[in-house]
Amino acid sequence: MRLRTLIGLAMLAWVAGAQAGNPVFPGWYADPEAAIFDQQYWIYPTTSVRYGEQTHFDAFSSPDLVHWTKHADVLDIKAIGWAKKALWAPALVHNAGKYYFFFAANDIQSDNEPGGIGVAVADAPGGPFRDLLGKPLIGAFHNGAQPIDQFVFHDDDGTWYMIYGGWKHANIVRLKPDFTGVEPMADGTVYKEITPERYVEGPLMFKRDGRYYLMWSEGGWTGPDYSVAYAIADKPTGPFKRIGKILQQDPAIGTGAGHHSLFHVAADDSWYIVYHRHPLGDTDGNHRQVAIDRMYFDANGNILPVKMTNEGVPAHPLR
Repeated sequence: MRLRTLIGLAMLAWVAGAQAGNPVFPGWYADPEAAIFDQQYWIYPTTSVRYGEQTHFDAFSSPDLVHWTKHADVLDIKAIGWAKKALWAPALVHNAGKYYFFFAANDIQSDNEPGGIGVAVADAPGGPFRDLLGKPLIGAFHNGAQPIDQFVFHDDDGTWYMIYGGWKHANIVRLKPDFTGVEPMADGTVYKEITPERYVEGPLMFKRDGRYYLMWSEGGWTGPDYSVAYAIADKPTGPFKRIGKILQQDPAIGTGAGHHSLFHVAADDSWYIVYHRHPLGDTDGNHRQVAIDRMYFDANGNILPVKMTNEGVPAHPLR
């Protein structure tokens, strides 16, 4: 019995001392969406290949941020009748017993092309996901925003919002509770522009201590200057004034660090930033890898600059 106990303690010590390492799993992946479902960490990334081959999504789950299991083809283009190419930038939420997978498809350049932001649904976080609407949820340009890079935010008053937009414009919309469409806000606006200074794409929103944080990516997605900045407002509709950059290239670690998401472990109020970056010396824009590092706040609630690492983060079991 004593030997068994010692072995158990040794295993716990090993897990506690384990580091995830960056990248956290092999393969070319980008735009990682982070979610916690059923006491498991989940990452849903874009498959980082040429647009014509970008036709499915894999997912990865972990009990502790260190050991990851791949779930292949959780959503495939065959399940989306209106999608033809370029699936990317997932956003995942759990709502009323179902799991919803928002995605961008077809990379439309005008309102004369089919495509935009779609939504799929499944009974489990590992899918398989199926198209919910048979058409895009948002399939046109509004306020100059290409309908891509959506993030879904659930406010504590029960309202569901989606923040999205490429081409240097960000919109916020209010989603219907069943995600079958959008509906007007209190002032009658449907597509409200909230673009902060230097915004390019990849928005994310969260609420902390009663204030709304908007984060986004700046620079070019294939270049070394890709980075993450943020703003804070008193309402989800802003106005958002840019505060500064918190994640950018490190010549000793990697370049093109951006299009991120977050894990927030409420039990100990720990925050992790999940993002993609390019390996040093690699000039292929699609060669992107997923990394995780800690994110901290100062006493005033400002986000501190993130230190990119090769070691990654220690194990943090949820159970």
